[in-house]
Amino acid sequence: MNNKQITIKKKLNGKIPYLTDILPEIPTNTILYKRLTGLGATYGELKAKRNSIIIEPNKPVISGKCADPKHSDDNLFGVFEGVYTENIIKYLEKSIKQDKFFKILTTPESFRKVQEAFEEMEIDIRFNCFLLFDECHKIVKDINYREDISLPMDFFFQCEQKALVSATPIEFTDPRFEAQGFEAITIVPDFNHTKDIHIHSTNNLLQTIKQVLGEMKDVALPLFLFCNSTDTIHALMVQLGLLEDSAVFCSEKSVRKLKDKGFDNVDDVWRPEKMKRYNWLTSRFYNAVDIELEELPIVLLISDCYFADYTTFDPHTDAIQCVGRFRNGVLSIHHVTNTNHNFAIRSRDELKGYIDCSEGIYKQLESLCLYATTKAAHDAYREAMESVPFAKFLNPDKSVNYFSIDNYVNDALVHGYYNNTDTLCMAYEQEYTITHTSYDYPLGDFERLKRTKEGMSAKEKRMEIVAQLELLGECTTATEMEHKRELANADEFIVKAYDIIGKAEIERLKYNRKRINEAMILIQYHKRTTGVEAKQLLQNSFEVGKWYTKKYIKEEIMRIFELLHIIPRRAVTSHTILDFFEAKSCERKKQKGYLIIGVK
Repeated sequence: MNNKQITIKKKLNGKIPYLTDILPEIPTNTILYKRLTGLGATYGELKAKRNSIIIEPNKPVISGKCADPKHSDDNLFGVFEGVYTENIIKYLEKSIKQDKFFKILTTPESFRKVQEAFEEMEIDIRFNCFLLFDECHKIVKDINYREDISLPMDFFFQCEQKALVSATPIEFTDPRFEAQGFEAITIVPDFNHTKDIHIHSTNNLLQTIKQVLGEMKDVALPLFLFCNSTDTIHALMVQLGLLEDSAVFCSEKSVRKLKDKGFDNVDDVWRPEKMKRYNWLTSRFYNAVDIELEELPIVLLISDCYFADYTTFDPHTDAIQCVGRFRNGVLSIHHVTNTNHNFAIRSRDELKGYIDCSEGIYKQLESLCLYATTKAAHDAYREAMESVPFAKFLNPDKSVNYFSIDNYVNDALVHGYYNNTDTLCMAYEQEYTITHTSYDYPLGDFERLKRTKEGMSAKEKRMEIVAQLELLGECTTATEMEHKRELANADEFIVKAYDIIGKAEIERLKYNRKRINEAMILIQYHKRTTGVEAKQLLQNSFEVGKWYTKKYIKEEIMRIFELLHIIPRRAVTSHTILDFFEAKSCERKKQKGYLIIGVK
């Protein structure tokens, strides 16, 4: 693919010009790499004297453009979920009658409705419209969870007038770009456009966010917190006590989820009137949405590599796009993140080698399947083909989806940045001037993951909690006490046991709840902290609703009395249970005993 550079200079008043000042119209068969957000590529196309169909990444972008007073005379029409082919046809008929250019903005998933409307009107998009795919890096970034985002691309390559645009380019490997002679046009600023960013690396996300926000409490400016997980956002709002002062902007599905949790200040479209002190935004708002504020906001990016690894930010795309939403600039930029050494660091060449090898294996199995001599062999080879990693890079018709391959490579590279702080800072240094602060707590997100991972038995969880209590030690600071409260919330019994009998005794008793409880009561007895030890021990041994034999009852009561050095005033029998419990004498399997009904 040919590469061309166009230099952009600031105006005399220091402002950056619109793209139309240096490129009046976007040429066909180009990928325009703006390098700067807010240059007005979409603005220019909406003003261009030609029919335009612009594919935008999602509904908020389209809603924002259609409501922008700058385009009140531009005949804009937005197409997304809830807008139907019939609506588009009426718009086309009205535009033709008024002799206006078509200016349609559509999501990738709704593009098919636009095609159907044009077909109904017998207008061929391929020769009568300029097709622009805005924020084209999103095809690669989102295709792993939005399979339909690349659906317009087969039709895109059939169009006579077409282009793609992004401020944050990602390499495309689809051979059709090369075959059709696409040219990459890069806008090169002749001035320093790098921004400052403060990286807050930590082993405990919650505590660090609390500290960072605490340092900003006296700054009377709105904060915008970007995090691609509504579950994480809600948990942070609750744990930080920010529910009343927060607004969340996310997808329609996540709006419903948050409202089900009782949080109502949430919307799927950016609305300034809903803004609060703390404004949380998911990836739906990372790109293309224009947020124009009189004051300069503080921006926080939040990543959790343990409980929501999809919240990582690509320093080369996501971070730039988030900051670029604020057309009048920002006061400061912060990224609070943990790192995960389990994220593999792989080079682009290593990833390409993996994909090539996987493709080779797939083709070998495909050949064996094609020439299989029996149905059983054919079916076996077919199943084996579907299990090869390369199969996930194929379209339903078995053609290669190169955008899926690009997505896999990009995701792997980004996750590699988060293996450790040094690799993350190195990635940011290519785009930003960074300041780095590291936070280290006795217990962090890795320890929380260890005690909450699925499949652990109750004993394993308690062993992990005891190990973490040992790490905390005496708990002399407020933060350490908060960590201990978090452990108590996870298992109050084992934290209390640790405080009373200690790790060694818990291990000697092999984490058996009944024996630990007994040991705790005895310790309290020997310290003369209570006068009801016998009753406590008996309630530990006998449960309401359970039946016990007379033999077991007598032996267990005598054992407890001996532990407490109690000399009973009368002989101990099974009837002694009636001194402590409401019980009913009954027989089971020809054995006499008592059913415990209640505690006296």
